[in-house]
Amino acid sequence: MLFDKPDAEPDNIASVLVPVAVPGAYTYLVPPGEQVQPGTIVRVPLGTREVVGAVWDIEPDVAINPKKLKTITHIYKDARPLDANLRRFVDWVANWTLGAPGMVLRMVLRSEEALLPEAPVPGVRRIEGAEPDRMTSARQRVLATMEDGLAWTKSGLSHAAGVSGSVIDGLLHQGVLEVVSLPAALPTPPPDIDFARTNLNPAQRRAADQLIAAFDEGGSISLVDGVTGSGKTEVYFEAIAEAMRRGKQALILLPEIALTEQFLRRFEKRFGVYPAEWHSEITPKKRGRVWRGAASGDVRVVIGARSALFLPFVDLGLIIVDEEHDAAFKQDDRVPYSARDMAVVRGHISKFPVILASATPSVESRVNADLGRYRHLVLPERATGAAMPELHAIDMRHEGPERGHWIAPRLLEAIKGAYGDGAQTLLFLNRRGYAPLTLCRTCGHRFQCGHCSAWLVEHRFQKRLVCHHCGHFEKVPESCPSCGTVDSLVACGPGVERIAEEVCSKFPEARVLVLSSDLPGGPDRLRREMKIVEEGGADIVIGTQLVAKGHNFPKMRVVGVIDADLGLANGDPRAAEKTFQLLGQVTGRAGRVTGGGLGFLQTYSPDHPVISALLSSNMDDFYTAEIAARRAAGLPPFGRLAAVIVSGPDKVFADGYVRSLSRAAPRVQAVTILGPAEAALAMVRGRYRFRLLAIAPRQFDLQGYMQHWLDCGPKPTKGLRVQIDIDPQHFL
Repeated sequence: MLFDKPDAEPDNIASVLVPVAVPGAYTYLVPPGEQVQPGTIVRVPLGTREVVGAVWDIEPDVAINPKKLKTITHIYKDARPLDANLRRFVDWVANWTLGAPGMVLRMVLRSEEALLPEAPVPGVRRIEGAEPDRMTSARQRVLATMEDGLAWTKSGLSHAAGVSGSVIDGLLHQGVLEVVSLPAALPTPPPDIDFARTNLNPAQRRAADQLIAAFDEGGSISLVDGVTGSGKTEVYFEAIAEAMRRGKQALILLPEIALTEQFLRRFEKRFGVYPAEWHSEITPKKRGRVWRGAASGDVRVVIGARSALFLPFVDLGLIIVDEEHDAAFKQDDRVPYSARDMAVVRGHISKFPVILASATPSVESRVNADLGRYRHLVLPERATGAAMPELHAIDMRHEGPERGHWIAPRLLEAIKGAYGDGAQTLLFLNRRGYAPLTLCRTCGHRFQCGHCSAWLVEHRFQKRLVCHHCGHFEKVPESCPSCGTVDSLVACGPGVERIAEEVCSKFPEARVLVLSSDLPGGPDRLRREMKIVEEGGADIVIGTQLVAKGHNFPKMRVVGVIDADLGLANGDPRAAEKTFQLLGQVTGRAGRVTGGGLGFLQTYSPDHPVISALLSSNMDDFYTAEIAARRAAGLPPFGRLAAVIVSGPDKVFADGYVRSLSRAAPRVQAVTILGPAEAALAMVRGRYRFRLLAIAPRQFDLQGYMQHWLDCGPKPTKGLRVQIDIDPQHFL
């Protein structure tokens, strides 16, 4: 509904939070005869456009002359107001990340379409007693299908009766059927908590019982720490059933879309239906249905990516963060936040339990469990009783492959044995494409992205060179663009496509499959191919890190890591933890069902603490050493970090600004400022990047310090952007 601007009294005004990067709310007039409350969703004028916002818990500025105020143009009366806990959560996330609260609200109000009731679906229904002038076999099938008296959609009836749409049109024309309106479909029917109860082993049963008991303890946090294949999913399914038994909604966060297909089938097997999905690949129409269903309570369980955390659930009673250690839960742009940490906050605000699950927990979660802040539930054995894989290091200094090859002889023998027995092999290399660098052997020219400080990666399957940071690509030339020499270009180093080429040459009869996120077909192709692997339709799989995330491949016997040192050779303070987690997850794909799994780590540093901990299969050794190192260095979780990333189109100007900003940092003994320095990725999408890093003790008010620094420092101009990342997970 639209309203004319009235002459209003000062008490007929409201603070409205709008989805823009400003520090607070704006004051608007409430239309005459209308009422709003905190949480009411509205559309308001903002500059030359209109935006969707929400009435907020902020006292409106009564000093403003009402005649100068703009009026709320539309109130979404069909949309449930955002509840007080969700509004508190939005404010909390904004305060923690130093982001604009309106930009956090933007993650809640994803689309205006979701705020409007879905239009009724046209359907057909039989008119009682009406008969066609002439009965045919096709018409008879239609009428027989409709004997129950229920209404059908035209397409559904056509399919069920096995007739064309023209047969139904004929019956409508003759007055045998009539057009009716059907209510819009729900995203998914409610799950049946007793559909197929799982027989849990004693360790799983004990863990499930403790998760159920947590519902009576308010906002408690549980860490389900189980080896790969220990049945963590089945354990937290029991917590989902308990949440629904208590009339609550549940949210399961997963780090990757590629995981959803297998998870959906496991959920259906337990509860009889699929849960609702929320991620970037679902259609806008389905997104609107899930948003409305979460707000109304019609949707009981949602599985989603990190953004699902901001859905307006009417009665959320449980959040599960699966693979809680995964870096994909950290958003780096706009509002940098950790979905794992913010899930804990949302549970604390609304006083419901949160479950974190992983075979390789983050150091932060492990420390919280050791200190008793989190309930620590350990599943030390696989649910099937199968033994954990036997891991071996292949010292590439002494037993590496011949020149020009990348798979060591000992790993090739293991692949040969598995292939001969009808078992599967997984070769892991966290490099997409064919080769990470292409150069000219004549003049040394290296192909680099013109918009980023990164080499172009050759993708031989697609016959092009690609930048993985900005998406730029170009065809592979026949001659060097620098010296003009023909046939002088050489690929340096391996990617998954190059490993696949070597595998095909060694095992020409094998069914070889490459799993990588940048191959044509997108997530739908990945889901199909994951199912192919799961069903045994591939003999040798070559994949990037997406194959390491929670998949169950029953026939997988051998896992080979082509370059186990890859993640260790950088300045990331979390490099050891990330490498340990990634290699622990990927080798855990071996022998999950039948046992007898073998893992091989090709490494030039077999004595590195991470490699040694993996080979010994003693995770506690790694966590003990890593926690001690973090404590000594004052790094998270024993200290706090905040990154400042300055970017701009002019390198000299950006460099000058970041130096001025560094000089403006308040001098506080507790805080150490590192930098400024060029970022590891010094240019991305044509913008030059510089970084500063603040290090402070755990109890220090780092947000307050950073906000004071920004307030006192020079203001960015000439296209500069300044982003604050509290608790950064990435250091590029």
